Amino acid sequence: MPASEPRTGTIPASAEGQRLDAGLALAEPDLSRERIKALILQGAVTVDGKPVTRPSVKLAAGARYAIAVPDALPLDAQAQDIALVVVHEDPHLLVIDKPAGLVVHPAAGHADGTLVNALLHHCAGQLSGIGGVARPGIVHRIDKDTSGLLVVAKTDAAHLGLAAQFAAHTINRRYVAIVQGRPLPADGMVRGNIGRSDHDRKKMALVGEGRGKHAVTHYTTEERLVGATRVECRLETGRTHQVRVHMASIGHALLGDPLYSKPPKALRNLLKAADFGRQALHAQRLGFIHPVTGFECDFFSPIPADMAELLTIMRV
Repeated sequence: MPASEPRTGTIPASAEGQRLDAGLALAEPDLSRERIKALILQGAVTVDGKPVTRPSVKLAAGARYAIAVPDALPLDAQAQDIALVVVHEDPHLLVIDKPAGLVVHPAAGHADGTLVNALLHHCAGQLSGIGGVARPGIVHRIDKDTSGLLVVAKTDAAHLGLAAQFAAHTINRRYVAIVQGRPLPADGMVRGNIGRSDHDRKKMALVGEGRGKHAVTHYTTEERLVGATRVECRLETGRTHQVRVHMASIGHALLGDPLYSKPPKALRNLLKAADFGRQALHAQRLGFIHPVTGFECDFFSPIPADMAELLTIMRV
């Protein structure tokens, strides 16, 4: 693989006595420790001019290192000119307002026509090389039929920084949802581990301790509607189908949700009148600390036309 000019530097005092992979991760914070470990094993790292191929070698402060980072290989996915609503873009990341119906990642049944295909075209030559492959830095996802805001890393530094914030649950993620009935209390919290359903592999479910992943959703009533309620859901964690599963678990499933909702006839008629055929869920607000500049970022997406029409009908 062709490589750019090697990265060179001096082992910092803070890395004295540490493993080579850990110390280099301190010295080169835009490369992950796993990426550095792989490069060491490939023979791409020298210390004081000598090749080192064991990640566990202990470091001495002041030693000179060089890392030959190969140019990233192209991702095995086709770049496609698919229109994107870009809310923000800078050299490190971009924020997309994803429409309902757009799949984020290629998968079985969706080999192309995805957000990743669109990003490969939009960001040609400017993508993260994490793992040695040029790919959009997808650090979180929203479901195909959920609309709203999604942040994507363009560089390794942004990818690592955003991933750390998601892991620490410091990202501000707020969704607007239309749910069946009237949640009681009107404002509350749902806590429960989420894992794959034992009865339907397409669904997620609340599972017992020791299974699945810890998940917490805070909800606030925003508007009472005919047979339903508009709520804001703030995610303390970010699990697959989290809002959908948590709200269904307290008896207030999202309207239009094909997996978790069985609305009464009156609500089915309202959904039909609005020609609304997806879960009523929109990722409206996204806030984080910019992983490179350190500035506070806060983005807002208006409710899309299909949900706005549904709300209008349900206010009558």
